[in-house]
Amino acid sequence: MTTNHRIALIPGDGIGAEVLPPAQQVLDVLGRRHGFSLSYTSYDWSCERYLREGAMMPADGIDQLRDKDAILLGAVGYPGVPDHVSLWGLLIPIRRSFRQYVNLRPVRVFAGIDSPVRGARPGEVDLVVVRENVEGEYSEIGGRLNQGTAEELAVQEAVFTRAGVTRVADYAFSLAARRRGKLTSATKSNGIIHTMPFWDELIAERAAEHPGVSWDQEHIDALAAKFVLDPARFDVVVASNLFGDILSDLAAAVAGSIGVAPAANLNPEGEFPSMFEPVHGSAPDIAGQGIANPLGAIWSAAMMLDHLGHPAAARDITDAIASVLAKTDTRTRDLGGTATTAEFTDRLIELL
Repeated sequence: MTTNHRIALIPGDGIGAEVLPPAQQVLDVLGRRHGFSLSYTSYDWSCERYLREGAMMPADGIDQLRDKDAILLGAVGYPGVPDHVSLWGLLIPIRRSFRQYVNLRPVRVFAGIDSPVRGARPGEVDLVVVRENVEGEYSEIGGRLNQGTAEELAVQEAVFTRAGVTRVADYAFSLAARRRGKLTSATKSNGIIHTMPFWDELIAERAAEHPGVSWDQEHIDALAAKFVLDPARFDVVVASNLFGDILSDLAAAVAGSIGVAPAANLNPEGEFPSMFEPVHGSAPDIAGQGIANPLGAIWSAAMMLDHLGHPAAARDITDAIASVLAKTDTRTRDLGGTATTAEFTDRLIELL
């Protein structure tokens, strides 16, 4: 019997609506090859909806997604809608309601893409940033006082829990054990006196449960420099919400283009749907021109297939991505070429 997966599509804003159809095309090709099918339900949740109805998604939006097997998101953000409104109105409620506590960001330098970093060579840079995704520095605790006066102040509280740090640490150590057996923990315990020493203590505790993984820790400022100076040294990097957010975008730039970068927001236990998204944003400056790079969405779709239990199909996609970049001159504009989104997608599917 063919397995059917129920997929929620949230195109969102800008080029989000242009990169999800290529991802669907690739998914359908792989479904026919590997004997599974996907049924899609599309939602118009976006900044446009916010401007029209005053909310990024309806009040029962989370309940509408609850029975889905996975969520594929395009992009969120549009001029005129503050970023904190769009983010806290859609992505963050989904991440937290469905306990997507791991944000997974793989980074590779592919043959055929020139990294802006001289020492970042194809085949050598292959790392994963494991970012804690639901607490840390991005908590909701805090507020503002005396707004509009000379005494105005803002307070933002970081929240680190034993359960939250432990579970993301265990995920990162287990991932490192399946890869090259190396883990780096991002910290700043020399300057942040409470939360970061707590983070360090819990990472060390969990390391004792994963003796097959060698590990170290780096202060975030030094780690950012080493991402540029020697990115090939890293395998799995585990970091708090803020540090992981910054490091993963930096790593994507080291790889040559943020347009290629994928992301997964995982509920590893499978109790709730996980969400997959490219990280390039809505790019309103090129929206509607048909020139967006679909690779971030397509690679995110591969991560979704792997999460749904189809690792061979996921490898087919990443192999095709490597082939189209290494063996052809087909490139979208962000990669120095002239191909449209449709032309690039067609070439990739030919290689599949």
